Amino acid sequence: MTMAYNKFFINGEWVEPTGRDTLEVINPATEEAFATISMGTAEDVDTAAKAARAAFPAWSQSSIDARKAVISKIIEGLKARGEEIATAISNEMGAPMGLSRTAQLGSGLGHFMNILSVLDNYKFEEVRGTTRIVKEPAGVCGFITPWNWPLNQIACKVAPAIAAGCTMLLKPSEVAPVSAYILAEIIAESGLPAGVFNLVNGDGPTVGAAISSHPEIDVVSFTGSTRAGREVARAAADGIKRVTQELGGKSANIILDDAADFAKAVAGGVAGCFGNSGQSCNAPTRMLVPKSRMDEAIEVAKTAAAKATVGDPAAETTRLGPVVNELQFNKIQGLIKKGIEEGAQLVAGGPGRPEGLDKGYYVQPTVFANVTNDMTIAREEVFGPVLSIIGYEDDADAIRIANDTDYGLSGYVSGEAKHAQQVARQLRTGNVHINGAGPDFSAPFGGYKQSGNGREWGVEGFEEFLETKAMMGAA
Repeated sequence: MTMAYNKFFINGEWVEPTGRDTLEVINPATEEAFATISMGTAEDVDTAAKAARAAFPAWSQSSIDARKAVISKIIEGLKARGEEIATAISNEMGAPMGLSRTAQLGSGLGHFMNILSVLDNYKFEEVRGTTRIVKEPAGVCGFITPWNWPLNQIACKVAPAIAAGCTMLLKPSEVAPVSAYILAEIIAESGLPAGVFNLVNGDGPTVGAAISSHPEIDVVSFTGSTRAGREVARAAADGIKRVTQELGGKSANIILDDAADFAKAVAGGVAGCFGNSGQSCNAPTRMLVPKSRMDEAIEVAKTAAAKATVGDPAAETTRLGPVVNELQFNKIQGLIKKGIEEGAQLVAGGPGRPEGLDKGYYVQPTVFANVTNDMTIAREEVFGPVLSIIGYEDDADAIRIANDTDYGLSGYVSGEAKHAQQVARQLRTGNVHINGAGPDFSAPFGGYKQSGNGREWGVEGFEEFLETKAMMGAA
């Protein structure tokens, strides 16, 4: 049965779109449609942006308690409809249900829960001499979000924007829109005033471009590819909008010779690369190991890759589901073939689907070793379960290789604690996970270089939605 999600949420109501175009939402495990959405137009964006502008004066002056009450209701709704959301995410982008229930749903919940603690502790005013410094809502926000972590990427924008007193228009990915639709239904029941949150579905060239250039939108927050990020920035430039972007990555995972358990660090790096079928911008896709221990790393990685069971996302034993669509599948296949052509050593996996899987966009968990950092698979973001193992001579060489990339989103270092921190400080990247440390919703997330600008998550992510006013003589 195909479900229809054909209305937009504008000014507190579910409304019919102005256009007639619809799009099928494909389940990547079956290659069949399970839902349809309407495709928005610039006119729909205009209506939603004006609704957000009209709602801004009142919501920007709302009390912190009122904002916390709304966020608390959204949290209740996410918990109540958690299984429905997890199923939607699994259907729309292929995440195994175990991952959907925990990391996919849990990350979205985590951002809404964390923003409550930010509001409890944040000081919106301070006095410096005879001047009062005031933090105020930044205005109307336009959000353009991706398909790989759909609820997470929406929540880390919507939650702080609501908390800051901003109003907003969301365009979720047209590839994975159903979980966003359910969130909009939850927000509709949260007590948030009409016009504060609006949702318009559609594609980037139409709806995304209209959001980026709309004169009523003050802030644009985009998550996606570096290529698309450039287009968003260009479209926003004429309006001198504040633009924050979380873009691509090619993160290095440096395993130092003094790692307490070298084999465990390698196996953990393989699992980290393959998580979410490799479809994470901060995935540790380049594993750097001492050249003297390359053979040891290869054996451990080969064993770890064999444990990465691929299959039906609904099966409890599945570790990796399909990648999101045919376009992504073909891109990954091309890069795997490129790795072989350029002389990388194929340790596990390779081209084609895993054995026994003839339907669905399934990719073999693939490991290349003895990769050099000038190879295509070490330069380009594969966005699939493909790991490149690169050898290094010493710390300076490892740091040089890690930093020799256009990206700078995340990094990973395993080793003796002080040594690992010393190396981590020299990485040109917005995040570094030391000795297997996981994500922290209270910590800022974002990148250097072509991985973007600005920060999400935590206090720093919240402050992206605030303007600073100096009131001289108001102390």
